[in-house]
Amino acid sequence: MNIIKWIQPYAIAFVCVVTSFKLAANPLGKLDIEFELPRLEVGMYARPYVAVWIEDSQGKPVRTIALWQKDDTWLKDIRRWWRQVGRYDRQLVDAITSATRPAGQYKMFWDGKNDQGEILEQGNYVFFAEVVREHGGRDVVRQVMSLTHSAQQFSLAATYETGVIRLHYQP
Repeated sequence: MNIIKWIQPYAIAFVCVVTSFKLAANPLGKLDIEFELPRLEVGMYARPYVAVWIEDSQGKPVRTIALWQKDDTWLKDIRRWWRQVGRYDRQLVDAITSATRPAGQYKMFWDGKNDQGEILEQGNYVFFAEVVREHGGRDVVRQVMSLTHSAQQFSLAATYETGVIRLHYQP
């Protein structure tokens, strides 16, 4: 009887801690992203501003993976991302921003978490990459993905501002 009185407070604390975490029944795996910025032969070439993010099936942004920019002046030109995320969450912009990049191949990944660090469940998501250059073009590419228990690969065709983008999902 004394052991029950001794264990009871610890058991209650354990249950409270465990239930306070949001656990995903079918957690997402990892999405590896191979991203290319092509070399453009133009007179006034400026390194592009780039936003890479994931939206859920209802069009709600769940995770910004990358934001490459020089200064805030041109952020609003990354239109889709700016309207959905950037203008509403200054802290996120400050936390994830890094410098613009020259032409080349880049790798990044999505760990299956949202911007708050919570593990998301398997389901339907949309990958977005938006690339904008000052005195240049603007391209938005997207890929609908059904991320479940099966490994998948996607290849997004090159545009003027992006090279081929490859996505590799591993549950």
